[in-house]
Order: sequence, then structure tokens, then C-alpha cells
Amino acid sequence: MQRLVTLQHHLISSSPVSALDTTTTLSPQPTRMEDTQINAQQTAGTSSSSSSSSSSFSSAPSDNDVCIVSAVRTPTGSFGGKLSGFTACQLGSIAIKAALERARITGDLVDEVFMGNVLSAYLGQAPASQAAFAASIPTSVPCTTINKVCASGMKAIMFGSQAIQLGTADVVVAGGMESMSNAPYYLPKARNGYKHGHGQVVDGMVHDGLWDPYNDCHMGSAGEVCSTDYDIPRSLQDEYSKRSVIKARAAWESGFFQREVVPINIDSRSASPSSPFLFDEQLTKVDLEKVPKLKAVFKTGGTITAANASSLNDGASAVVLMSRKKATELNIPILAIIRGMADANQDPIKFTTAPSKAIPIALQRAKLNLQDIDFFEINEAFSVVSLANMQILGIPEEKMNVAG
Repeated sequence: MQRLVTLQHHLISSSPVSALDTTTTLSPQPTRMEDTQINAQQTAGTSSSSSSSSSSFSSAPSDNDVCIVSAVRTPTGSFGGKLSGFTACQLGSIAIKAALERARITGDLVDEVFMGNVLSAYLGQAPASQAAFAASIPTSVPCTTINKVCASGMKAIMFGSQAIQLGTADVVVAGGMESMSNAPYYLPKARNGYKHGHGQVVDGMVHDGLWDPYNDCHMGSAGEVCSTDYDIPRSLQDEYSKRSVIKARAAWESGFFQREVVPINIDSRSASPSSPFLFDEQLTKVDLEKVPKLKAVFKTGGTITAANASSLNDGASAVVLMSRKKATELNIPILAIIRGMADANQDPIKFTTAPSKAIPIALQRAKLNLQDIDFFEINEAFSVVSLANMQILGIPEEKMNVAG
């Protein structure tokens, strides 16, 4: 039995958490702006092959178990890259449609939709509704857009899970969608007029997605604080980031990600039709030899660079959640069962170590111990994030982000 914990970070360090019991390996989902933990347990029938028996976790089935029956994502597009021609809503609709198809259900079976989205400016009203309706979910289905910064997509899954647990829904679509490439610039004083002097154009992506409003700094500065607090030098961050890229490339080459990624057809202006886009674009652009040569971005003599920080990306992901009773009724295979959820919070400048607060809560609610977990997935906002949380919790690197 394999158990997986995943957690992604939130700028204000609030960390939603879910515990899962899975029948197939879950791969990392591409939501750059999320802060959520999922504790997943891989099962084969009812027998356990885990060497640890220290927890009192019970996998006895229940009709109101929240099951993940489908989990898909788009490829991750680079900033201004192959997916820049799609809005976040369009990317979300692609993910939702594929999730429904892979779950072998139609949109009329969906009771509710929750989609995370941070950079909503210029998307138009109700982004979640736009994505859902474009994926052939009826307009009678309630849809809610969630903005919890890095936690948005995973918090959407939590809300969907709670709806099923409360008995108000049997089938829920949840996920996250983002197009950083299409985030607009703002003219803050344009509505009332610029009466005298210079004006300012504000980058909506930075202002609404990457800027800490409490400490008035880029969230990259929080990475520098983390590096200092936990004495993690740049050399360790660079080496970790290189290993992460190598693992991700190897995972793609082995076909590990193919089952979760939906190909996207991109219109070509040339005479010949374009091939489907089916690869995480940024992985093709990283030159590992240049990693140690890059300058620090957020602090003179600092440690955070473009290479050991996450890139700006476009993409979407979606899951179909279903009560066990409904999945049994429809004879739909179950990928994962959500066992517990939690949120953790701390000072915004400390968002990088929010996983160390959330993981123990998730494990406690799932009646598991840290030693029971075979794999951990933590969003690498910066490589220092994974390194710091491994240090705090005592997680060996061979269990961390095994597919990069």
C-alpha cells in the first residue's frame, strides 16, 4: 500500500489539507497558485504492503466516502508560450471536459463545480461558470470560483468534498485554472482621470498574484527569509532544482505523466496543421549548466534565482469527485478516497513553511503518522520550500516530489 501526501503553498500561508485512499498513483497537479495538502493512500484490494503498522487508519468502505474518479491536467505552458492563446477559462474547460470523459460521465450528472483561479481580471464574470458551461455542463449547475492564491485549486477540491460529505451533492467537478500570460496591466487612476503629472501602469499578475500585501514585497523575498531562517545556501537550492528538472524529464520520458495530461490542439498559422501540445513546456527550456551562473533576483547577494524558483506558467487541472455510493451505482472505478481535510495558517512572510504546519494536521485526521507515508508532493514555489520542509519534518529526499 502506497500513501501519498501532497501540499502546495499559499502566499498567506493558509494550507488546506485532504487525506486520500487511492487505487492508483496520483501524480502532481499543475496548479501554480495553490496551498493544499493531500494525503493519499494507494491500495490494491484490501491488503496492505506497507511496512508500517503504527497508524490506526481504517480503509473500511462507506457510502459517503468522497472518491476521486478522474484526475486530469493540461500540459503546463510557459509564460507567453504555447498556451498563451487560451484564457484561463478556456484551459479550465479543456480540463473539465477531459475529466468528465475519463470518468465516463456526462455533464448532466454534475451537481456542482468549484474551480480555483487567482488572476481573474479581464476574464469576465464567473470564471468557473464559463469553464463549466463550455465543457457541456448544464447552466443549471451551480459554479463557484475560488481565490485562495496558491491554495485555490486544492481548496476547490476541499469544498467539493465537503458538499459530498454533507449530502448536498453526489458528483462534483473541482480544480484550478490559470493563464499568467494573459493577466492584464492596470491603469489605477484611469476611471477618475489623470489630472496632473505622471501615471503608473500596474502589472496585474504581480499585484494580484505574486505580491505580499502585508509586507509589501514580492513573494520571492519570503524565499530569501526562509533560506536565512533555515540556513539553506544557494548551492543546495540550485542542486535540488537541477535534480527536480532531471526527475521531471525522466518521468515524461517514461510515460509517467501521459495518463493525466490531456493533449491540446493549438491552431497553426502555417499551411500545415499543428501537432497536439503534450509536454510541460518549461522543461525543454532549462539549461542545467547555467543554473549556478544566474544572478539572484530578489536580494543582492541572495539565493533565489530564476532557476531555483518556479516559472510563470499557464495551465489547468480538474478532478471529478463522487460519493462512493454513486460511483458504485454507476460502476465507475475509484482512483482515490478523501479521508480528511484541514487548514493551517501562519505569518504571510513564512508561507514557505506552511506545509510543515499542515502536514501533521492532515496526518492526524487521516489517523496516519509521518512514517506511514511513502511519497510527498510539495509545490516547489522555490526549491528552498521543499528543502526547508524536509528539514523541519525529517522527510528524506527520496520520498519528496519523486517525479520532479
